[in-house]
Amino acid sequence: MSQVIIDRRAAARIARLFNVHPAVTVVGPRQCGKTTLARLYTEAGPQINYFDLERLSDRRRLENPESTLLDTVGTVVIDEVQRIPELFETLRVVIDNPKCKSQFLLLGSVSPTLIRGVAETLAGRVGIVDLSGFTMDEVPETNWQSLWYRGGFPRSLLANDDEASVDWRENFITTFLERDIPQYGITIPSETLRRFWLMLAHYHGQVWNSAEFARAIGRSESTARNYLDILSSAYVVRVLSPWHENLKKRQVKSPKIYVRDTGLLHSLLELNSFQTLSSHPKIGASFEGFAIEHIVDHLQSKNCFFWGTHSGAELDLMTTIAGKRFGFEIKYSESVGSTRSMRTAIADLQLEHLWIVYTGSESYKLDQSISVVSIEKVTELIDRLKKGDHG
Repeated sequence: MSQVIIDRRAAARIARLFNVHPAVTVVGPRQCGKTTLARLYTEAGPQINYFDLERLSDRRRLENPESTLLDTVGTVVIDEVQRIPELFETLRVVIDNPKCKSQFLLLGSVSPTLIRGVAETLAGRVGIVDLSGFTMDEVPETNWQSLWYRGGFPRSLLANDDEASVDWRENFITTFLERDIPQYGITIPSETLRRFWLMLAHYHGQVWNSAEFARAIGRSESTARNYLDILSSAYVVRVLSPWHENLKKRQVKSPKIYVRDTGLLHSLLELNSFQTLSSHPKIGASFEGFAIEHIVDHLQSKNCFFWGTHSGAELDLMTTIAGKRFGFEIKYSESVGSTRSMRTAIADLQLEHLWIVYTGSESYKLDQSISVVSIEKVTELIDRLKKGDHG
């Protein structure tokens, strides 16, 4: 599988953003495919100027960045742009210069430096593409179980066998903690953060409890929250916010936590084959996180929440599209039905419709307000919803 080339849906997002912005930033975790995506996107372009800021020779080419960048024509790709934070100010000056004849594609591993540079210096001039690993609509439907078990990082998914995939993921975790995190200016010992990440893996799909995590790591609650923020801002953990409104019910107001890439989740839990995953008690939570990650990625919306009450009613995912609310329940099962909790969510949240996402291959309606959709077809469903087709 290692020679397979998969077209990235994000390339279309880049093209759309360049229609309205002179610069586009592609952000995501290390080795999620940013550089390959940029090369695929620009390979048909007539004039490409490529700078990799991990290379000394390219950094030297940018010793006089304003002059160098103003002299370029076409598409300028700057990889690992967060390595030179002062470059963001220069880019703002260059982009605003009437003589500038280039568009800028900036690639960066998620870090506080990158986020601050884009938000504060290039605001209004740059579109942002959040890139994770491969997604459901980028691989054949029949391969969704491999995507689930191995995760979406290209070198993990496309490895020749499961053993090679496991080796790559374990190396990624070690390198991420020992090399990448310190580069962000974070001085937390790698073993401390590894232990915290492992705890998150065991709590995958559960409501965050800062006091419980603080006791487990022997730190304060604010320190535990800081560790969570670090892993969340690095795109390896998703913090799914709770939805709450004025109901006569006590509602959950703490977020749920997920390891974003299920391949990394399985490595943290030492599930080194699909067979071991199949018999593990976290399999349902793993599938839930897998489905939610791909739904949220395809929605490309910030309006994604979970909902729960202290009496037990809950909804795995709620989103708003064109002012209408929709719900998703995730079930690791080939046979599903409606529940009282689903009916409560529909009534209390005034949902337009609720879908049960499951592992079976058929999609069908249970009644006027609840439908069942195969995980294989969930991205097609999202496309229909975006077009206003709620049937």
